Amino acid sequence: MLNIKNNFPIFKKHQDLVYLDSASSSLKPQSVINAINEYNSSYSVNVHRGLYPLAEKASLEYEETRDVVAKFINAPSKDEIIFTRNATESLNLLGYTLEKELNSQSEIVITIAEHHANFVTWQQVAKKTRATFSLIDIDENTDLDIYRNGKVDLSMYVSSNTKIVALHYISNVLGRVQPLNEIIRSIRAINPHVYIIVDAAQASPHHVIDVRELDCDFLVFSSHKMCGPTGVGVLWGKKALLEKLPPFLFGGDMIDEVFTDHSTFAKAPGKFEAGTPDISGVIGLKTAIEFLTDVGLEKIQEHEMRLAELTIEKMKKAFGESIRIIGQGSTLDRIGVVSFTFEGIHPHDVAGMLGEEHICIRAGHHCAMPLHTRLGINTSNRASFYLYNNEEDVEKLIEGLRKVKKIL
Repeated sequence: MLNIKNNFPIFKKHQDLVYLDSASSSLKPQSVINAINEYNSSYSVNVHRGLYPLAEKASLEYEETRDVVAKFINAPSKDEIIFTRNATESLNLLGYTLEKELNSQSEIVITIAEHHANFVTWQQVAKKTRATFSLIDIDENTDLDIYRNGKVDLSMYVSSNTKIVALHYISNVLGRVQPLNEIIRSIRAINPHVYIIVDAAQASPHHVIDVRELDCDFLVFSSHKMCGPTGVGVLWGKKALLEKLPPFLFGGDMIDEVFTDHSTFAKAPGKFEAGTPDISGVIGLKTAIEFLTDVGLEKIQEHEMRLAELTIEKMKKAFGESIRIIGQGSTLDRIGVVSFTFEGIHPHDVAGMLGEEHICIRAGHHCAMPLHTRLGINTSNRASFYLYNNEEDVEKLIEGLRKVKKIL
């Protein structure tokens, strides 16, 4: 991991940069930048339309990404991989297309710790369909309140009327890796007909994902959090369910035949990819996945966890009771996310002063306002580590926080 930083050209231009905001958006390695530039400079034509060599190359590179993504999450078929703009659009696609499955007798269950993309989407679907909108709470350790007698038990939240359970794989505030295998088994035991939707936006950059083992119905993630381009997301769904869902958008490249009085539509994944996609972005995602796979997700998660644990240790030693580390009581596996507040100092002031030292952390509610409200705070700071961070970054963060504390 010592030489990983050399793959990211931003550090050559900004040699003092301490980037600790990868949970928001990660940096891009040179190989991804090269892949995007190669498309734009050498074969920047449309896909799925032309019969000439450049169009065939563009289509081949684009579709190869579908194969790479399918392998990355162990999907049974590349036809189960749909490209969207981001995880948010993937979730909205599901929200719109699953509406017809819901009525006033239906229940939608999510957790209090969801990102707004997986919270507001289902909140609004529930309002539109008059379905009951239920929240899984957190306990005193800020773990999900689903543990009874040492086992995962969702009987308090899931019933025979539950139609959708949508939950995160890893919290973007708490950094917890949820035991999804156990959670999904518990849900299926209560109601085998539930649609189970997983927001894996924080999992895909760090954690090995196996959709067959999980047995969820749908899973979403974004390219920009895993060293890939912005503007590209992934929706995976079981093939039989994708064929059952109606189209999300209408237009070119998603049709079978069009007549003056009706139209028929392509099979998945084409049915959900109307219009010209972000071709260079999808191709860049393929290179990003290959880059992460070469490094090894297990190594990445182990590396960033070590940095996060070192940061927490040094924070406690340097600041004692004046700093609150959010979510310290859990025994769950985690990624390199450290959320915290300083007593008497607004998180925006902390982040602003650190920014002047070229130290980039997040300040705000991190698109998780309900969780912050539940924790009794309006905002927090978040330092999120990734494969290009090192112990020197930890030391600079602690030193920067000492300056903030001294001044404020």
